[in-house]
Amino acid sequence: MRYDLEANIISWEITKDPIDHAIELGNFIIHLSKTKKPVLIEILNASKFAGQMDKIKLEGIKRQVMEAN
Repeated sequence: MRYDLEANIISWEITKDPIDHAIELGNFIIHLSKTKKPVLIEILNASKFAGQMDKIKLEGIKRQVMEAN
């Protein structure tokens, strides 16, 4: 996981698979492989997000990714 202070973005590389496409869910950009596996997750406005991490439900994000495809 990386934080870019200047862009205020957290990047989380999950796998090294090639990225085929991306979907945007609010402040999240999820880059997916051809098989719809998450490859990279970017969190925009990360400093705002970091204070709210305890409120995020990862299962809800996973469900939205699957529904978006």
